[in-house]
Amino acid sequence: MIHITWEEIMEGLELIDDPNNIVYGIPKGGMIVAGFLKHAQITYDPNKANIILDDLIDSGITKQKYEKKFPDKSFVALIEKSQNEWIVFPWETDHPQQDQGDSIHENIIRMLQFIGEDIKREGLRETPNRIVRAWQNEIFSGYKQNPRDLLTHFDDEGYNQIILLKNSELYSMCEHHMLPFIGSIHVAYIPNGRIIGVSKLARLVDIYARRLQIQERIGEQVTNFLMNELKAVGAACIIEAYHLCMRMRGCSKQNSVMITSSVKGVFFDDTRARQELMGLIK
Repeated sequence: MIHITWEEIMEGLELIDDPNNIVYGIPKGGMIVAGFLKHAQITYDPNKANIILDDLIDSGITKQKYEKKFPDKSFVALIEKSQNEWIVFPWETDHPQQDQGDSIHENIIRMLQFIGEDIKREGLRETPNRIVRAWQNEIFSGYKQNPRDLLTHFDDEGYNQIILLKNSELYSMCEHHMLPFIGSIHVAYIPNGRIIGVSKLARLVDIYARRLQIQERIGEQVTNFLMNELKAVGAACIIEAYHLCMRMRGCSKQNSVMITSSVKGVFFDDTRARQELMGLIK
């Protein structure tokens, strides 16, 4: 979480705060910062402006839209994100009743209103708080965790056979529709001098799964970690999951199960090793 100060806001505005400039503030962030201009003229019609002002460039979609529609005008943003951090502006924290998470709470309220809900009814009063807690502490907690923190490992004492974590539960969120996909995951590796505790394998899966994901990527991330960080002789990750984005919407196929595999090292190169692994999983 990055906190922007009033000093940073005012310093950025100095560059355009000129009486000759006519500024249009993009709703709603651009309108807020435009209100602090002392000398430039403010307009509510972008066609009359020579500067289009926004508070933040995040995905870049807004910038692209306005530059395409108004190619003769300058687009200015006070902050351009260079990393996946939540930006907190000073007007979001200056009031006693607000805290660092209020801006995301307000966005959730707007989403509830968008689908037609009454946000004042009893069942929804605490829903924004519950959603934020669930996102931070559980569903998307993987963003706050580094897989390398799991690298407490031990001497394998000469063991050079398959180590398999079988039928571990998998819960993740599809990045395309933000709907869950749920299933089982099998993680295997052949050590090369070092092993990690079996609970670490389960935690490794959770770190990657508790993010916006696609099933194929989780498998690749797990096997890449085992090969690169543990220097395993071979690594494999096989996932069987059902996707609610297929069951609740779209083609509505209720019995479909998606199976993906990521195999590296000896499991990819040696047919016998791969057959032994599949036999253990079955």
